Amino acid sequence: MDLTELTTAMHRFVEARGWYAPDSPKPQSPRNLASSLVIEAAEVLELFQWSEGEPKSEALASELADVALYLLQLASVSEIDLERAILDKLETNYDRAW
Repeated sequence: MDLTELTTAMHRFVEARGWYAPDSPKPQSPRNLASSLVIEAAEVLELFQWSEGEPKSEALASELADVALYLLQLASVSEIDLERAILDKLETNYDRAW
């Protein structure tokens, strides 16, 4: 699957849950999605907290998937072409001094 197909699958899931409905108890606004994205990213970090070892790959994969899904959704509802944004950022980064 490419980003477009993953985004479509994500929207199908959110729609099936009723979270796009105007009266949803979980409004899918950019602000709420950005908050959720950061919370899920913190859950990735939590897997490493207090441990020198690597977390179980299944747990890490699950949390990374949550982050990716919120990222796809936030980009989509904000009308951002995430693939283009990533490619543009990579191009910019080549010219940056680190």
